[in-house]
Amino acid sequence: MVTIRLTNSKTRRKEEFVPIRADDVRMYVCGPTVYDRAHLGNARPVVVFDTLYRLLRHVYGPDHVTYVRNFTDVDDKINAEALRRQKAGAPGTLEELIHQRTEETIAWYHADMDALGALRPNHEPRATEFIGQMIAMTEGLIASGHAYAVEGHVLFRVRSYKDYGKLSGRSVDDMIAGARVEVAPFKEDPMDFVLWKPSSGQEPGWASPWGKGRPGWHIECSAMAHELLGESFDIHGGGLDLQFPHHENEIAQSACAHPHGDFAHYWLHNEMLQVEGKKMSKSLGNFFTVRDLLDQGIPGEVIRFVFLMTHYRSPMDWTAEKARQAEATLRKWRAATASVEASVPLPGVVEALADDLNTAGALAALHAAAGEGDWAGMKASAGLLGLLSDGLGDWASAPEVDLSVQTERLSSLRTAAMASKDFSAVDALKAALIAAGVEVRMSKAGIELVPGPNFDPAKLEALQ
Repeated sequence: MVTIRLTNSKTRRKEEFVPIRADDVRMYVCGPTVYDRAHLGNARPVVVFDTLYRLLRHVYGPDHVTYVRNFTDVDDKINAEALRRQKAGAPGTLEELIHQRTEETIAWYHADMDALGALRPNHEPRATEFIGQMIAMTEGLIASGHAYAVEGHVLFRVRSYKDYGKLSGRSVDDMIAGARVEVAPFKEDPMDFVLWKPSSGQEPGWASPWGKGRPGWHIECSAMAHELLGESFDIHGGGLDLQFPHHENEIAQSACAHPHGDFAHYWLHNEMLQVEGKKMSKSLGNFFTVRDLLDQGIPGEVIRFVFLMTHYRSPMDWTAEKARQAEATLRKWRAATASVEASVPLPGVVEALADDLNTAGALAALHAAAGEGDWAGMKASAGLLGLLSDGLGDWASAPEVDLSVQTERLSSLRTAAMASKDFSAVDALKAALIAAGVEVRMSKAGIELVPGPNFDPAKLEALQ
């Protein structure tokens, strides 16, 4: 059997993966809070852990792997959006508008992640479906002295768990000094975190021993993981931004609620994403949702390929150039494997993925196989990476568009216009290109023309 080695965030070492039971491998990954479209950074853990899921299924068998990824469908941002809609005149109660928003957003999420070739997890629990389990866990933590109720809130006593901070490698006092913690007069300690909080008349709430309220964020994953995977399971994953406080708090409350279990044996965290070398930010104008890129005509398979070019534990930089390279490579590979039956995955690809999900190494092995003409093995191997599947290939069947003539023409017109200060010809050609469904990107560096989702070859031909 293939030996998988993974970097365990909790031990900070690359370790051999030994499941609790080889016939029942279990993985939990923190999913989205469903208040809006998933941005590009949200998609990275989806692709990372989808790739791990595929590897686990290959090694242990599809029927022996359980993958859980949750939806947080109770959150202040969801409430705020529903309230905004209500104030704008949308019909329905606030609860109905909250439900509409979460249903809408979950549908968006599924469509966008499907477009990236991500397999659906075995279970996708919603927080609102497990309120009873969260209340029961909270009651148990109070009974054991690890939590306390005050003013309609229930808070976890952080210092009651001696191993708090081991995942993030910091002491509680260091965390207080360096972290943003909610200051509240009813807290026994600044680091204590909320398990349950009261709900006002304009917020969703459930009956509890502490009054009408709703769960804190951290208790959700602990309750759902326990219900679906048990007191001990194999892998817990998510973005590096969740390591503290979310995952640290999950460990504390789960270990105290179920002292006979181990919670997760292996913790995996993917690094963050940048765009063209800068942190993704609305203020910088480089904030993209997955849907933005799809609507720009960038295929989901291309987005996935770009993600795979960087190791999951390294910061990833999304660039237009990488997307162009990925599209060109995938077009060649799809053309070469179109009539080929997949055989078995190549050892080099499996070995690379088994070495802490070395996706860049796996892609290098695919390039080598392509160079040798081993298309059957390459097609099977690409499947382990979620590439070259039949369901993702429609985009590649469209012919490539050569826009070099129009690019040169527009560039020449712009050069002349900068001398004459008459940009009417530039504007006219630009408008005609846009009408033909071509995206026109002009900058100091030059001109780039890209076929958009509404590209019309006939209109372009009329410009020749």
